[in-house]
Amino acid sequence: MCSFSSGLPNFCIVALVLNELGYRAVGVRIDSGDLAYLSKRVQMAYKAIAEKFSLPWFADLKIVASNQINEETLMSLNSQGHCITAFGIGTNLVTCQTQSALGCVFKLVEVDDQPRIKLSQDTNKITMPGRKEAYRLYGRDGSPLVDLLQRVEENPPEVGTKVLCRHPFQATKRAHVQPARVERLYQVFWKDNKICCDLPSTLEIRNHTQRSLELLRVDHKRALNPTPYKVSASEVLYDYIHSMWLKHAPIGQLF
Repeated sequence: MCSFSSGLPNFCIVALVLNELGYRAVGVRIDSGDLAYLSKRVQMAYKAIAEKFSLPWFADLKIVASNQINEETLMSLNSQGHCITAFGIGTNLVTCQTQSALGCVFKLVEVDDQPRIKLSQDTNKITMPGRKEAYRLYGRDGSPLVDLLQRVEENPPEVGTKVLCRHPFQATKRAHVQPARVERLYQVFWKDNKICCDLPSTLEIRNHTQRSLELLRVDHKRALNPTPYKVSASEVLYDYIHSMWLKHAPIGQLF
């Protein structure tokens, strides 16, 4: 749910329409922001809808909270007071915290050749719209410097040519890279509901992964305070992300 100016009103509208068709919505999920505060605001909206449309059951709809929830989060929520009726606990329930989980999800970025963007109060959850190409840029010592995402219509980076690499969402984080080697990362294995090329064996995948890890600098692989490996956006992709972000982000209203 992105905000109270879009996500929650849209849910309430859909829930009311479903009710007229003989169905009942279950509730909403909050997965970012101030969970305690947001749950209270959602519950207020539930009660207002229930009273306005004489639908008592609407006040009892569920509010599910997720987003890296652990014991400390639960204790903090209980001390603040909240209206959450269920918690989605995944990462901290099924993984060993000394061996961190890879937080990875698939997100829709284009429909019928029309780019799509997901907005969130948490910038880490905002998606980068449209089809993209991915390249790995290597330094003169043979180690990878950065992975660069570009729009498909852009020309690929060239060896020896300076490339501006930008953090997708932080304007001041940017750097010029002059790659000694460029590796194209994106390869299509599934297209038009079928496998479109020969799949590597499990052993080949393992060997490729080991070779890639061997090329990383030691500071990226150390157990204590490792240097984050950078994944950047091209200047064109950066501008496109922010133009769509501003275009579709709801404008708040103060009361």
